[in-house]
Amino acid sequence: MPALIVECIPNYSEARRPEVVEAILQAIQSVPNVHVLDRHSDMDHNRTVLTFVGPPQAVEEAAFQSIRKAAELINLDQHTGEHPRIGATDVVPFVPISGVTMQDCVEIARHLGRRVGEELGIPVFLYEEAATRPERQNLENIRRGQYEALKVEIATNPDRIPDFGPQRVTPAGATVIGARHPLIAYNVYLSTDDVSIAKKIAKAVRNSSGGLRYVKGLGMLVEGRAQVSINLTNYRETPIYRVVEMIRREAARYGVSIHHSELVGLIPEEALVDAAVWYLQMDQFIPDQILEQRLYAMPEAKTTGSAAYGTSEFLDALASGSATPGGGSAAAFSGATAAALVAMVARLTVGKKKYDSVEPQMQEIIEQAETLRSELAAAVQTDATAFDKVIAAYKLPKDTPQEQQARNQEVEKATLTAAQIPLEVASNAVKVLELAVAVATNGNTNAITDAGTAGTLARAAMTSASLNVRVNTLSLQDRSAAQNLLINIKSLENRANELEIELKEQLNGRGGLSLV
Repeated sequence: MPALIVECIPNYSEARRPEVVEAILQAIQSVPNVHVLDRHSDMDHNRTVLTFVGPPQAVEEAAFQSIRKAAELINLDQHTGEHPRIGATDVVPFVPISGVTMQDCVEIARHLGRRVGEELGIPVFLYEEAATRPERQNLENIRRGQYEALKVEIATNPDRIPDFGPQRVTPAGATVIGARHPLIAYNVYLSTDDVSIAKKIAKAVRNSSGGLRYVKGLGMLVEGRAQVSINLTNYRETPIYRVVEMIRREAARYGVSIHHSELVGLIPEEALVDAAVWYLQMDQFIPDQILEQRLYAMPEAKTTGSAAYGTSEFLDALASGSATPGGGSAAAFSGATAAALVAMVARLTVGKKKYDSVEPQMQEIIEQAETLRSELAAAVQTDATAFDKVIAAYKLPKDTPQEQQARNQEVEKATLTAAQIPLEVASNAVKVLELAVAVATNGNTNAITDAGTAGTLARAAMTSASLNVRVNTLSLQDRSAAQNLLINIKSLENRANELEIELKEQLNGRGGLSLV
């Protein structure tokens, strides 16, 4: 099972103050499991591009922290630079790398966008694969007029209403967040300082004015030299060598040549290999001839991924003779599995024309299911830790009245916690069961048995957690607290019973399963 890796390549409107860039970088690096791969600052553009990777949740959190820090330190009312921009953190794309789909990145973008809008008060526009409107797929449409135009139009122009956040901008501007395929950003410098030539070449090359598809281009003056700044959004359809050769031929029309070029950020190996094969005319070349490719294919170079190992480790621990993890952890694990299945059914519904009318509901269900999955997965360890504390409390000394009193207090405290955690698991399991009913009712009928499995697992998780609540209340000295726990768990049990009936109705009706 491959490791889950997402790439994020945010662009910040600052390069001339290294202390600001460093502060943003530190905000990213403060998040565990996130690795910064590249840093590129351009003084003329007054723009910094950072590239970092990691597991989806960690990468999303790092992006949020960097947006927060940039908003604190960058004032667009005082910002100047060659590159167009509308925000302190101008654009934040997510790219699937390993074990992650484009749809996963769309969900990350939308979740982050809502959080930035609500918690930071920054307007957010979704673009590329995450766009909510066709005209917003293209970044240039969103950024037209830059920050100066946006802060005037955002409150009155319907086309400028953000996807998340307020209809007003602070000096931090707005942020564009999205999901996309790998992009190659590079700059080609010409042997002239005539910027008009660079602009003419950019116009000839870019798709929007009749040039090559998947190519965006600008002409500008950088470090005293005319530059054609290129973004290549699909290097498989329009290879990088084709773009370079077109720039070279257009430049020759004006009596100039390519002086040098530079890469901004990182480039996929495949794109460089394609360029090498083309220029070297190695028509019979296959990637397997690359030494590193053969080395990486060796069995000892492969890993199974932390997620698979974690599951096996948990099951081994569950099967051992230890009291923890036990039934409470198993309940949380079952609930997390149910939530994962709910998310799967919703994802199998999204993007299908037949289910267009329920796509917004399915997107919301995916977000809710993923949150519940995370909380229930965390409860696997939390429940085990709580019971370990109960055992430790019972082992405290009790030789004196003072020790007995202290021991009793610790036992009571630990037991109450050990009851509250499975109560929370039960509550979350019921929420998962509600979502399972929803996807069974409106989701893709080809996956209705998966919805049924999710609901069955969620019900099992709820019942198992209930057992753990009830057994712990028997040991509580505070009967009022015990009674409150029992009232809450009974309410959840009643709700689960209702949902179980609804689920069977959908499985019988839409699924034709004839369940009794």
